Order: sequence, then C-alpha cells, then structure tokens
Amino acid sequence: MKVFRNPWWIVFGSVLGLIVGNVTILQFSTSVLMKPIMAEFGWPRTIPSAAVGIGTLCAAIATPFVGRLIDRHGIKRVTLAAIVLFAAATASMALAPAAALVFCAMFCVVGLFSAGQAPLPYAKSIAAAFDRHRGIALGVAMTGVGLGAALVPKLSQVYLDHFGWRGAFLALGITVFAIAFPAVALFLREPTARSAGGAATAAALPGLEARAVVRSRSFWILALVFTCIPVVANGIIFHLVALLTDRGIPTERAVAVFGAIGPSLIVGRLLCGWFLDRFHGPYVAVAFIAMPALGVLVLLSSADPKVTAAGAVLVGLGLGAEVDLIGYLQSRYFGLRAFGQVYGYLFAIFTVGAAIGPFVMGATFDVFGSYRPTLMAFFVVLAGAAVAMLQMPRAYPYPAAHAGSAQAAPAGADAVPH
Repeated sequence: MKVFRNPWWIVFGSVLGLIVGNVTILQFSTSVLMKPIMAEFGWPRTIPSAAVGIGTLCAAIATPFVGRLIDRHGIKRVTLAAIVLFAAATASMALAPAAALVFCAMFCVVGLFSAGQAPLPYAKSIAAAFDRHRGIALGVAMTGVGLGAALVPKLSQVYLDHFGWRGAFLALGITVFAIAFPAVALFLREPTARSAGGAATAAALPGLEARAVVRSRSFWILALVFTCIPVVANGIIFHLVALLTDRGIPTERAVAVFGAIGPSLIVGRLLCGWFLDRFHGPYVAVAFIAMPALGVLVLLSSADPKVTAAGAVLVGLGLGAEVDLIGYLQSRYFGLRAFGQVYGYLFAIFTVGAAIGPFVMGATFDVFGSYRPTLMAFFVVLAGAAVAMLQMPRAYPYPAAHAGSAQAAPAGADAVPH
C-alpha cells in the first residue's frame, strides 16, 4: 500500500508483530502459567521446564528452514501462514491432558510453528530497507519483544485469573493472531534488489552464499556467543517468578518484578541499536554481555526484593540486545544475499541456548533445592562469551555506505545500495 511506503512503517509493523512473537509466548507467558499447571497435574518443575525447552528446541530446528523458505518465497507468504499455525497451536494447549509426554509433544508443535513468528522475517525486511540507520531501526523494531515481555506476563495473569490456565492459552492464541497477522500483512515489505538485467530479485542483494558463511570463523564465533547469552538470560527469566516466590516474595510482587524485565528489554534494544550505528559491533556486544554478568552476581549476592529486581533488570538489558546483535552483525559480516537462511542458523543456535537455560535451571533446583549452583556457572559462561566476541574481525566486509537517510525520503532512501 502506497500510504505505508516509508521504511519506518516496517519498523512499526515489526514492533507490533514481535509483541506476540515466539519468545514472549513460549517463555514469558508460560512462566506465569507454570505453577498453576504444576498444581493441577502434581508435576515437579522439571516437566514444564522440559516442555518449554523441547518446544524451543523444535523452534530452533525449524528456524533455518523457515529462513530458507523466506529467502525463496518471500516474507509475507511464509510468515502469515506461520502466524495462523502458531496461534492455533498455542490455543490448542487449552486441551492439554495430565500426561507429561503429550504435554511436551503439544509444546513441540507450538515451537515448530513459532519459528515463523520470530524476529527473523522482521529483521530481514528491516536490514534490506535500512543501511546507515540499520542499528537503530533494528533496535526500535526489537523493542516489540520488550513490550511483549512487559505486557504478555500481565496479560497472561489477567487471562489466568479470569479463565484459568487452559482459558489463558486459548486467549493467548487469539491474541497472537489478532495482533501479528495484520501487522505483517499491512507493514512488512519484501527485500529486493535490481539484477544486471533489471529484474527485481533477492539473489541480487549483496553478500555471501549460506555455504560460504557457515565455513567462516566469524560465523562460529557468533554461534558460540549467541548460544551463551540466551542460556543465561532465558534460564533466569523463565524461573524468575519461582526464584522470587521461593525467597518469600508474594506472587503479585514477583510478577511485578518480572514485568520490569520488559522495560529493560526495551532500553537494552534501543541502546544497543544506537551504539551499533556508532561503534564497532563486537565492542557493543561485550558491553551488553557484561550487564547480565553483573546481574547474575547481584542475584547471587542478595535476597532483598529491590536488589533482586535490579539484578533481573540487568539480565534483561543483556537479553534486550541479542536479537539486534544477530541481525546487525550478520548483515555487516556476511551481507544480505542469504540473510534469511543465515539468520535462521544463528537464531536456531540462539534458540537452543534459550531451551537449555530454563531446563538446566529447573533440573538443578530439583537436584539441589537451589538455583545458586547454576547462577555461578552462568557467570563463567558469560565471561567466555565476552572473550570470544573480542576475536571477531575489526573491519566489516559489508559496512554502511553512509549515504541517504530514511528520514529524508519516504520511499526508502535509506535502503541498501545495490
């Protein structure tokens, strides 16, 4: 639609869609619903943690395939279909029985379909539309995840209070469809470039083929880093309500602290995007790895509610940067030609980390009766990630051209030069 030709409409649509993206639904809503599910079925924490972990791993497996489909068939066609399936699968969790294997299998289906309602399609559309302001555009867009982290837990609690956990899953499925489907249909655009013959084609976009990318040292450094960060951040965030209530904090206050993660995600994304347009990306990444590391130390050192909340916010600041970093760094080091497939690989690896963290936290608690051993290990993991990130090359193979501005021309003057 011509009325939405300004590239910042892509950012607006991305914010809306990511409010109900796969991360907020799989992780944040289920964290609120976990204890009622455990109470009804008489399960330990390992089972719902495993279900979310399996669902997240299924999302990881599906993400590279979704990225390849998007590269070949376009963003809208693939993403709109995925949104319908993801919403239906989420709503179907209302029918989950008390059988742990069936519950995990249903979450597996949710995870598979969630791969298309992840940051991948939004990041690809934005990376192709913006060059000079790519960092801040990605940062603003990914605040949708932060808004979701702030709103979805509270919305899940409202649904839980009025409809029970089963009705909450049904309502969440309806919410996903009602917000994400029109956001993608109206605002996202396909990234295309002009080939030598003048035809619009994604193959004409600058960059490496996916096979060349996965053979590079830089890819595997990024893969390691984007495994470590979500292991820590998602593990802590998924178990945060349980961690706080274990310390005697009332559930309502624990949910309020959990809701503070959302604003910290938003701040983290905006700061990260702003810095990425001005400073070398790996240095920015190290700064945002240090924040959750400090948050882990705070959680280890104090049980005071206010101090614990500060630690959770620091963890959220780090989690608030990782999706921006994936899209930005891969676009600068590997280009845009195979953006969907490469982003799929990196986001799949990130998702594996997101699955490992909650499961490790739950299993450790069941064995030791405390989260402390895992928190100590998490600090070491983040230190290793920071060292690895400093090994990235100093120069970008695909740097910003610094020509044009999205604000100056509504039809896409900030687009990548072809």
